[in-house]
Amino acid sequence: MLLPALVAAGAAHAQSSVMLYGKIEDGFNYTSNARGNDAYQLESGYDYGSRWGLKGTEDLGGGTKAVFQLENGFDVNTGKNGQGGREFGRQAFVGLASDRFGTLTLGRQYDPSVDMFSPLTANGNWTGYIFSHPYDNDNTDYSFRVNNAVKYVSPTIAGFTGEAMYAFSNQAGGFANNRLYGFGAQYQNGGLQIGASYLKINNASAAATANSSGAVTSDNTFNARSQQNIGIGVNYSFSNVLVGFAYSHVDVYDPTANAYFTGVTQPAGGTWDAWKFDNFELSGLYHFTHALYLGAAYTYTQARLTSTVGSFNPKWHQLSMKLNYDLSPRTSVYLEGAYQRAISAHTGTDFDYANILGAADLSSGRNQMLYRVAIIHGF
Repeated sequence: MLLPALVAAGAAHAQSSVMLYGKIEDGFNYTSNARGNDAYQLESGYDYGSRWGLKGTEDLGGGTKAVFQLENGFDVNTGKNGQGGREFGRQAFVGLASDRFGTLTLGRQYDPSVDMFSPLTANGNWTGYIFSHPYDNDNTDYSFRVNNAVKYVSPTIAGFTGEAMYAFSNQAGGFANNRLYGFGAQYQNGGLQIGASYLKINNASAAATANSSGAVTSDNTFNARSQQNIGIGVNYSFSNVLVGFAYSHVDVYDPTANAYFTGVTQPAGGTWDAWKFDNFELSGLYHFTHALYLGAAYTYTQARLTSTVGSFNPKWHQLSMKLNYDLSPRTSVYLEGAYQRAISAHTGTDFDYANILGAADLSSGRNQMLYRVAIIHGF
């Protein structure tokens, strides 16, 4: 009786798998102008957020599997959890995957814009944080994840993959209060990759007050009555070269806070009605060898800000570059830098200053530079 039981246990084990994985990144930053001062910092997880996770599958037969993933983000230099102190703040979901019908997952997950549009930007693909568009207004750097989310990803057919998500507010009597929905698609054929996405968030401001269990909570970029993100991008790779273009448009209505502001938020004597951002990015990557590449991106962002005391049109130019060398298949070192110039609209708020994401603080003027050297190890 013992032998058949062991054989059965072995067969069951062979049909399931669980994998432990992770990345650890740490590096040294220099900011040229942080409120008028030089700043030197040791910072964790800029290009690839430091993390560890578990993901697994169980074969249910007929081309269907049960799937799960739990992923924790952390700061190497302090040991604390990231994503607002959540144990599995990066991802936590369970679901079913079918070769024929696609994948359905439930839990805390990335939204369709992150999955379908972000990989066609520089910071969502081969680099990270400091290449982000101002304030990460289009979430290409994954500033927030989505709670209470139901996500469906289609199988890939003739190069096309589609995705849709709905995330619940979980609030009695407030079905639309802090909910999220969106969809996206990608097409890939040889070296050509095209992606587009749409995302809508209602009442993210409720995350810190009436509805702390809604779709977007505590790590949201903007507190606002409503927000919508639209993105479209294209990458083309050939030989050892990758070139890309990405455009995104973001509307934020009745905003009250910006997660990346460290000073004045509201215009003097008034309040904001809307923030609208248009981001245009050109990027390129060149592999000198399999282990060595140089990448660069230029982003132009224009904003239209309306308030009870007038309208404003700030603009930002940002040029970023990265040199990466793989010491091994699992360990890399890189040097990167960014220069940003803000064209002030004299709003009297933080919008008037250069503010590269990842810098020690916003600039005291229109210009700012940030340099970083770092090491990454994966397991």
